[in-house]
Amino acid sequence: MRAVLEARQKAAAAQVEDLEAELERVRAALAEAEEVHRRRVIGLEQYLEALAEENAPADGAGEVPRRKAVGPRRAVPHRRHASEVAELSPDYQALMAAAVDAGGDGLGARRAAVVLGWDSASASRVEGARARLKRLVERGWLVEAKPGRFTLPEPPLEQDAGAGRPGGGS
Repeated sequence: MRAVLEARQKAAAAQVEDLEAELERVRAALAEAEEVHRRRVIGLEQYLEALAEENAPADGAGEVPRRKAVGPRRAVPHRRHASEVAELSPDYQALMAAAVDAGGDGLGARRAAVVLGWDSASASRVEGARARLKRLVERGWLVEAKPGRFTLPEPPLEQDAGAGRPGGGS
């Protein structure tokens, strides 16, 4: 009888180990699927945004060729190629205004989602807002001084330097 009970105990222990290994495999697959889903949501939002900007009527005749040549991934012009915030789409203008209002505290993705009129409780919407903020960082419109906090870049010191401090001998 003892041998039968020991055999059952070993079988149960082996089953627990197998199930724990299966659970770890499922958790890893779930994490991978969630990451793929997050990237696909952001990609879809970027595609829809680029499509909307492409179909939007142009304000000036000079802008049309530049936007067409840039392509959908460059729907936000780089800061050095744009003279003012007005050249951005309305959503990006709203994000820039919110960044100005946020000041030194910086604009977070959740607040950006609210500014865009999106549900800030939706993780995919917050990630979409974060992707837009990151795009503004990539293009030089904002900086991410602290992780997740987006602020306006400091004015270039090089222009001020010629008139002021470093050449202080004159």
